[in-house]
Formats: sequence, structure tokens, C-alpha cells
Amino acid sequence: MRNDVDAIEFVETPELQAEGEPRVEAPAVTAPPIQSRFLFVDVAAQRAKQLRRGARPRVAVPTEGPFKLERVAMNEVTCGLVDYTLPSARSSTGEGVA
Repeated sequence: MRNDVDAIEFVETPELQAEGEPRVEAPAVTAPPIQSRFLFVDVAAQRAKQLRRGARPRVAVPTEGPFKLERVAMNEVTCGLVDYTLPSARSSTGEGVA
């Protein structure tokens, strides 16, 4: 059985620029809003994993006090800053059914 969470692919978009770096314009088109709460959780979890591995946030991060990267990832998904593609639907030909 294929895990659809692992099949979600992310499309790279420009990250927020740190101070002193040249400004790169963000794309004018944002990702469509996610209607399924399950898809929202899957996309946000994958983005949080990227943030934990060192990806730079695409939204402003609080400078004071503790913050969780999961919340940052959810804010990015809500703002439409995380592009994603879904796996193609499986055909209903009955292949692989015993």
C-alpha cells in the first residue's frame, strides 16, 4: 500500500531574505486554499519537516519567546506559500485486487 503523505511533492518557492541579502520577488500566484483538513495536516507536517531540516521560513517568525516550527508551517500553508502536488488518482481497473 502506498502512503499518499510521502507522495506529496513540494514545489520550491523563494524563501524570505535575511538582512543584507538581495531581495527576490515572491511569485504573484499562491497555492489554492486547501479544503480538506487531512490534506492541510499532511502538507503542514511535510513543511515542518523541511523547516526542522534547515529550510528557511517563508513567513515572519516571532523574535521573542518560544515558537514551534509546526505553527510556522501551518501559517505558511494557510497563507498559500507552500506549493504542493497530489499524486495522480489510481485507476479503478481492479489490478492488484485478490
